[in-house]
Amino acid sequence: MIPKNIEDILLKAEKPSQYIGGEMGSIVKDKSKVDVRFAFCFPDTYTIGMSHLGMKILYSITNNRDNYWCERVFAPNVDFENLMRENNIPLYALESLDPIKDFDFIGFTLQYELSFTNILNMLDLAQIPIFAKDRSDKLTQLVIAGGPCVCNPEPLADFFDLFILGEGEEVNLELMDLYNDMKHQGASKSEFLNKACQIEGIYVPSLYDVQYHSDGTIKSITPKGNAPKTIRKRIIKDFDKVYYPDMFVVPYSDIVHNRISVEVLRGCIRGCRFCQAGFIYRPFREKTSDSIYSQTKALCENTGYEEVSLASLSTSDHSEIEPMLHKLIEYTDDEKINLSLPSLRVDNFTDNLLKSISTVKKSGLTFAPEASTQRLRDVINKNVSEEEIMNTCRIAFEGGYSSVKLYFMMGLPTETDDDIIGIVELSKRIMDLYYSISNRPKGKVQISASVSTFVPKPFTPFQFEPQITREQIQHRQSLLLDNAIKGLKISYHSPNTSILEGVLARGDRRLSAVIFEAWKNGAKFDSWDEHFKFDVWKSAFEKCNLSMEFYANRLRPYDEVLPWEHLDYLVSKDFFIREHSKAVNQQIVTKNCRLQCANCGVNKAVGRACFEY
Repeated sequence: MIPKNIEDILLKAEKPSQYIGGEMGSIVKDKSKVDVRFAFCFPDTYTIGMSHLGMKILYSITNNRDNYWCERVFAPNVDFENLMRENNIPLYALESLDPIKDFDFIGFTLQYELSFTNILNMLDLAQIPIFAKDRSDKLTQLVIAGGPCVCNPEPLADFFDLFILGEGEEVNLELMDLYNDMKHQGASKSEFLNKACQIEGIYVPSLYDVQYHSDGTIKSITPKGNAPKTIRKRIIKDFDKVYYPDMFVVPYSDIVHNRISVEVLRGCIRGCRFCQAGFIYRPFREKTSDSIYSQTKALCENTGYEEVSLASLSTSDHSEIEPMLHKLIEYTDDEKINLSLPSLRVDNFTDNLLKSISTVKKSGLTFAPEASTQRLRDVINKNVSEEEIMNTCRIAFEGGYSSVKLYFMMGLPTETDDDIIGIVELSKRIMDLYYSISNRPKGKVQISASVSTFVPKPFTPFQFEPQITREQIQHRQSLLLDNAIKGLKISYHSPNTSILEGVLARGDRRLSAVIFEAWKNGAKFDSWDEHFKFDVWKSAFEKCNLSMEFYANRLRPYDEVLPWEHLDYLVSKDFFIREHSKAVNQQIVTKNCRLQCANCGVNKAVGRACFEY
């Protein structure tokens, strides 16, 4: 039953189905039988957040416990937020429609830096104090977060009680178990946090003191009391046997990725020096073909979806990719289900792989050379040659594809104007290749080049590198347009969003004041062009006497204490230093992990070799 105060405003909202819950697969429990309530908050709209696989997994695994109840919460669209504020309706969860201020845990997933102001806005809309220090010491309203951006949570340190580093399937339940025990003992929040910090993967920012040098760099990060000196991320050791849901919540309305996702592997073997995900998700682990098949079949049958996507950083790196696809396609063809294969690699896209996916809907293929010249691809350790790029495109064209999307970056270390012009030149060579093939599809080829601005991220070899300035971004974008050719579609992002992302990605906890100031003056939905207010952010930095350039455009020496120095994502800083030096000084590549161990440190951390050589 929808409460009357919510029902009264629904008809005034765009897409009211986003705000009422009750979808097939959603889980409603008897509150009287629940010990711990968890609000899983995605700091963006329902349309975007409902596609998030992590939420689906943790929602299901938590609700498998009879006495725990996980509910979904999304940032309302601006129109509905205004209605909520006008009618004094606090932010609520979709399953019960209860205000989340009454929940035990208010948990956010940090997927991208430009969602940070949305977190503050959701807390305020929920009528929960934004700063952790302003919330009660009573053991309730614990504001926590996980996700990839937790690898540097320092800009959000003042707002959260704790962060979860790494994979959540096990540690989330351990944390809730501890909470349930201590709540029944009458413990305070501070007592709980002092105990929780002993769980591997739990970081309590209030238990660490940060000191700064006069130049603004960090002098030291010191734990208080019994808090550990370093906090190590959690990993699932046996990925093939880890829990995976057999049911997803099926939305009433269309969402960004309205399909089933089946995770086939975690981690990456590649070692691309720009890629944060490739390092923070190590070690590489994969599911067996049998597990992938059974999970796909169960989800299709239980949800009724007619499209399934194989989720990973690199699907074609699965050791059993061809027999796995053969088995899956036998099922999906019979059931008239479309199989989507994102994350295919240029250097292992073979004729056999194309034959395996020959029945897959030919909506176009996407590949990511990232850089247009061999020199720059070697700098970033892409380990892809132009011959492999052209061969892949040839296989695709001969196999019936006439649309190829290429992903590139600008602003990579050592980049020159020739590397930018090379994006157009490489795209032209691919177009010419298409028209040179006699058995290609009829009609014109569609080549799209999407060019994003490189953002140096923590826990990568390029974490030491400066981001290019606005003027440099604009220069490179002009070069692209000046050299554009007919038939090539070029797209790129606004410089300002990339600049802010770079600042927040490598910021320290002094940025909490900046984020608060920006939000207070209207910043929210910063990843949406129509809502982004860069002037508000510039003013916030000025008011807080901090500089964007200090965080974004400065080369960091190897011995600098980085804001995330006390967090352990299993890959050593020494490895990142070696890889950075190889990139900018020697321009030599490192082989992928299957071919040769690069001594990144993960194998020592987990106590086993990643691969047999």
